[in-house]
Amino acid sequence: MTTRETPPTPDAPRAPDAAKAPDVLAPAKLGPVELRNRVIKAATYEGLSHRSLVTKDLVDFHVAYARGGVGMTTVAYCAVAKEGRTDRHQIHWTDEAMPGLRVLTDAVHAEGAAVAAQIGHGGPVANPKGNGAPALSPSRHFHATTVSWAQEASLADIRRITGAHAEAARRAVEAGFDAVEVHLGHNYLASSFLSPRVNHRTDAYGGSLENRARFAREIMQAVRDAVGGRIAVIAKMNMDDGVPGGFWLDEAIPVTQWLEQDGTVDALEMTAGSSLLNPMYLFKGEAPLKEFAAIMPQPIKLGVQTVGKRFLRSYPYRDAYLLEDARQIRAAVKLPMILLGGITGKPVMDLAMREGFEFVAMARSLLREPDLVNRLRDDAGTPSLCIHCNKCMPTNFTGTRCVLVDRGTTRRDTWGTPAGYVA
Repeated sequence: MTTRETPPTPDAPRAPDAAKAPDVLAPAKLGPVELRNRVIKAATYEGLSHRSLVTKDLVDFHVAYARGGVGMTTVAYCAVAKEGRTDRHQIHWTDEAMPGLRVLTDAVHAEGAAVAAQIGHGGPVANPKGNGAPALSPSRHFHATTVSWAQEASLADIRRITGAHAEAARRAVEAGFDAVEVHLGHNYLASSFLSPRVNHRTDAYGGSLENRARFAREIMQAVRDAVGGRIAVIAKMNMDDGVPGGFWLDEAIPVTQWLEQDGTVDALEMTAGSSLLNPMYLFKGEAPLKEFAAIMPQPIKLGVQTVGKRFLRSYPYRDAYLLEDARQIRAAVKLPMILLGGITGKPVMDLAMREGFEFVAMARSLLREPDLVNRLRDDAGTPSLCIHCNKCMPTNFTGTRCVLVDRGTTRRDTWGTPAGYVA
């Protein structure tokens, strides 16, 4: 990996050309993978794995989006190490999980869609109680949600977790995934190393931007070395953390240029916010405080009820709300880019194409209507029914869904029994 303080200068900023804008519903290549269209189901933690194994519910969740017309669906979130899980039931890459993952990828492929695995390490966002191990952070950090301290990652931890990303990517190939999306956002471990707010190290992984970006770049290099050109490699990275003193766009631009220079990434998906410090900054819209409090155990429930507004802030929603910042990344790199954030229908998708983005990623709109892409193909004027109430967010504890469509759980009667798993 090349290290340099000054990022490379692109040959020329890439200006949007409306006349050459691709059709978002036409086939496109993402790295070595041919997608039937440019619409990706964004990673949203499903809450449908159990004991770190694939359930029938998880398979059905992704098959619905494949059947509904997306080019690729993303399985979230597959931790690269047991202590990197943000929920004790999340999948991590064990021998026992592999047969179920193959069933899932085969089922998605049977519907004509591709499937990506989001891989990463929760770092300070991980759940130490559920994992039975301390959370890791670039520097010792208190996490209010888990009411615990994350311990400083050692150099041995950094080497181990870098290798675990490579192993996860290799296993993703073995399980039949078409892509891996490496989580470099939301103040998960790699993102927290990028953040000067969280990273107070004085070694080669702290201080300057070059040092803070070292871990993310080493992870991406390890993943690329592990998979070569067999599957696509996507980096999901923050443009800003949404907190004072955090990682911001002026630093995100050179980091994306370094990733491009390293040759480790097939596409960039830019995101924002901090699951550690400001989770609603990514989603925009009202914070569902009442709904979060209803499913939280004490004393977290009391905390949400009393001071939740300080942590779960509300932000005005608008379509394509990350476009303004992502446009600046788009001008700085030539890598294919996936526009995330407020992608609701054909007009917004077409806007993304005119702005020079190659793909769009949708989450909440598809939770409300898994078949939205098919309906847009039939009628480009089809409006999204999502109202961005964000009440889907607390459902990831019982099976992620739109509460306006299904007010009950998506989990089956076989949940937690042998009949509920796939193999």
